[in-house]
Amino acid sequence: MSFDVLAPHYRWMELVSAGEKLQRCRTAFLSRVPAAKNILILGEGNGRFLFECRRQFPRAAITVVDASARMIELARKRLARCGVKTDRIDFIRADALTWRPPARAFDLIVTHFFLDCFRPDQLELLIPKLALAAAPNAHWLLADFQAAAAGWRRGRSRVILWLMYRFFIALTRLPARTLTAPDFFLEQQGFELREREIYDWELLRSDCWRLRP
Repeated sequence: MSFDVLAPHYRWMELVSAGEKLQRCRTAFLSRVPAAKNILILGEGNGRFLFECRRQFPRAAITVVDASARMIELARKRLARCGVKTDRIDFIRADALTWRPPARAFDLIVTHFFLDCFRPDQLELLIPKLALAAAPNAHWLLADFQAAAAGWRRGRSRVILWLMYRFFIALTRLPARTLTAPDFFLEQQGFELREREIYDWELLRSDCWRLRP
């Protein structure tokens, strides 16, 4: 799976298809979590959330893991244009499925529009590995797509999700063929949902999870 081919076009594609809805999902709970000291962001993309995260937590150490070298390059350039120092931001180009995070190191984990890239069997391995990297009482911010519950909204969301997966499978070799909600795997690892906001006729959601004491 590689998003290198889409990296130069991702910003305008997002703007045309969703406007600012995805960014609103990404940042929905950013100001509501406690001051984080060590943050892990997976699948950051072109750095829009990273910029807001650095503004919210100016003294935190941030680890960014992304498989796309071009996305990392775009994120670096965005921060440079905005005058943001990167001395406490560690960019790691790696496949999240094989990368090994340090144990109990992060008090904030962020996976925005990332977990939807993986099959259920991959999530079953990935989420426990990331959960082991969570410090006591850590928060986990998650924004993603979802299938609406019923009615015309459900029909609309299913069509959009089908088209979206066909597109990304063709261009990025996405392993997932359908959307798998990560809630069950998070709960298995001791996380509980604290808050959730729903957007765009139930197509989008933003979650704040917390590791139970």
